[in-house]
Formats: sequence, structure tokens, C-alpha cells
Amino acid sequence: MKKLIAAMAATTALVSPAFAELELEKDELTFGFIKLTDMAPLAVAYEQGFFDDEGLFVTLEAQANWKVLLDGVIDGTLDGAHMLAGQPLAATIGYGTEAHIITPFSMDLNGNGITLSNEVWEMIKPNLPTDADGKIAHPISASHLKPVIEEFNAKGKPFNMGMVFPVSTHNYELRYWLAAGGIQPGFYSPENVTGQIGAEAFLSVTPPPQMPATLEAGTISGYCVGEPWNQQAVFKGIGVPVITDYELWKNNPEKVFGITAEFAEENPNTTLAVVKALIRAAQWLDENDNANRPEAVEILSRPDYVGADYDVIAASMTGTFEYEKGDKREVPDFNVFFRYNATYPFYSDAVWYLTQMRRWGQIAEAKPDSWYDEVAKSVYKPEIYLEAARMLVDEGLANEADFPWDSDGYKAPTPAEDIIDGIAYDGKAPNAYLESLPIGLKGEQTVVGSGVQG
Repeated sequence: MKKLIAAMAATTALVSPAFAELELEKDELTFGFIKLTDMAPLAVAYEQGFFDDEGLFVTLEAQANWKVLLDGVIDGTLDGAHMLAGQPLAATIGYGTEAHIITPFSMDLNGNGITLSNEVWEMIKPNLPTDADGKIAHPISASHLKPVIEEFNAKGKPFNMGMVFPVSTHNYELRYWLAAGGIQPGFYSPENVTGQIGAEAFLSVTPPPQMPATLEAGTISGYCVGEPWNQQAVFKGIGVPVITDYELWKNNPEKVFGITAEFAEENPNTTLAVVKALIRAAQWLDENDNANRPEAVEILSRPDYVGADYDVIAASMTGTFEYEKGDKREVPDFNVFFRYNATYPFYSDAVWYLTQMRRWGQIAEAKPDSWYDEVAKSVYKPEIYLEAARMLVDEGLANEADFPWDSDGYKAPTPAEDIIDGIAYDGKAPNAYLESLPIGLKGEQTVVGSGVQG
């Protein structure tokens, strides 16, 4: 029934002015996603008729995991997908499955959290500082885990934590938090892709919807994941979120919409039409101070999309976040879909992901700053984004002032006070940034055997 309704809507859209402007090379599309709240622009573009307005007949299909999703885009089973920002970059440089994937649209900012098991929370809670109101002071440093890890080791137990994929934001954010607290999260090498070389905390892959059950089973003692799977731990009473990525790195980039370079080359007008619809969806999600978020939560709670309880999704999606049960705080920018140029694919965002790949050994050898710039520009495509945005402005569907027309593709450096370790980030100077990080590979260093060399 859903496909029939979409088909009827697409047929109706054939006569719309928006459709008439673009001669679509392909109008029947299938997009993949993972059951996370930040797939919202896809669901909203579908449910609010923004795809229909562009003459696009779109089918949205949930995928089992990030690898299946990426493979589907590469082999053409999927025309595009909600992706981890690291996936197009890793594929393009040949880390894992090799393919030239691009992104003309960044899907959101923030949206992740780090949750610890009840056992670990009870171990660190007595030593956490409090604020003037007697509440636990945030952000919480990972340094509080040091005695916990020592206690685990004394009992012969590894301290295990979950993240969703080796090139996920969640992997890099969890590593960033641990390293900022003086804890070594381990390295990768070409011969050993576990990411656990020299680790004090052992990170491994767990698909997002399985995070709470894996925590409850005791297989892991904490995890980093997107919503609603941190709030699910609170609702189930099995864990406590200790930090959001907004606190870790204010307004950090999250997911992207990925397509193959070949798809964009063969279907330039279709690509523009898709980006137009996604921009409109992002605007809708953030407009009027998030006034549409309750409706978005209702959409996402449906089984076709995220399929979690309305209250669990609303706990973060509507501008609040609950840490320890009952400790609900205002976090209006926990999910950002359009504000702060969230949808613009900045080269500096791509460069940050590449620095983290290098920092932890996924990029085995040192690269010059020019390499980071070249890779970023081969994957992130702001020129496509701005062309779509210009069309929306000309159609009266977007405001001129909402887009960074004069940007060179790089954000202004992120100030030290916006990042948990107090180290500023400048996307135009990746090697200097890597040198400034106390834990991680620097210069010509490589990972050999069980340690760092050089």
C-alpha cells in the first residue's frame, strides 16, 4: 500500500513546476538506512511529500548493518543511503571495500552519546564532581574510568566497550573521549584490524539496535551510539549515558547521504532533485525552534523507520536528554538537522574523519596536508549542494541567507573551548592537529606488531 501511494503521488508530481525544471534521468529510487533517529531527513522527505514534489518515486529500506548498507550502494541494489560519514571516505581511499562514494549532503550534527553499564556507573559515581545544584557536573571525563579499568584488570577481565563500525563517528568519538581522559583505546595496523593493539579499553563492533541487549548481557561495559539507543538504556534501567557528543565536540558532524560517483555522473539532475528534497526535510525538522519534532518522532517511531517507542525517541529528539534516570536536562541542539549549516558538506568535516583514521592507524602511513584536502574534495561535494540550494531559493522554498554561498568549503577552526580535550581543530592543518593530540600516531609513526614505531 505504501509503495502504491508513493507511486500515485509521484505520478501526480509529474506536472508540478519543480519537476518540470529538472529532466530526471531516473525517477524510481531505493535508499537504505539504519534504524537511528538521524535517518530522519529521509523519512521526512518521504512522508512530507518532498520527494514527490521533485517527481521522485522513492522506496526506503532498513538495512541489517552498515556493511550491508555500503555494499548495497556499491553494487547498485541501493541508489543511495544514510551513511556513516567515514564510509564514503574509507571506501574512496580503499580502507575496507574500495569504491568511489561521494556525499552532496550532510545529514545532521551531534546526536550520539556514550553509555556505561549500571555496574561501572556505580563504581565511578562517588568520585564525580557535582554542580551548585548537587547534580553530577557535566561533561564527565573518561579519566574516571581509570580505576575501574585497573579493577577489571586485577580480576583478569578486559574492559570492553561497543561502537557501531570501524569507520563510524561513534568509534572516533569513543576513542576521542577515552584518549582525552588519558586512556589508550588501541591502534589498527594493516595486519591487525581489530583496533585493539596496545589498548587499555577494548572497542568492538555492535550494531546500534543491539547495543542495549549486549550491555545488559554483560558482554560490554559501555558503548557509543546514536539515538534512541542511549535513551533506551535509561528507559530499561540497564545503563547510564554519561556524555553526549555535543558535550564532547560542540556541533560535530554526523551522518551523510552517500551515493556512488558513477550515480552522480550518470544522473546529475536526479541527484540535484534528491538533494533539494533532503534540504527541505532538514529545514522542516529544525524550523520554528523544532516545532515539528513531535510529528517527526511519531514518524520515526513507526516500524518502517526506527521502530522504538515514541517516548524513547522523544527523550532526545525534542530537545532534552536524560542521563541517570530522573536527571533530564535541556539539550536543544542534541539533534541538529539544518541550523549552523548542518547540511552543507564541509571539506573540514571530511578532513577531521581522515585525521582520526590516521591517528589510530587505519591510515597506516603519514600523508601531507595536500592529500587530506584532495581526498576531502573527491568525496564531499558542496558544489552539488549549493546548486540544489540555489534552485530552492529561486523557487521560494528556501531563504538565501541560510546557505554559505561564499565558503571555500572549510569551516572556521573549531575553538579549544568547544572540544572536551581543549585542543582546537583547523581542517586546513591536519598534520599540525595530529601533532597536538597527546595520544595517537604522529608524523612518520606506524604501528608494527604490538606497538608504535618511529
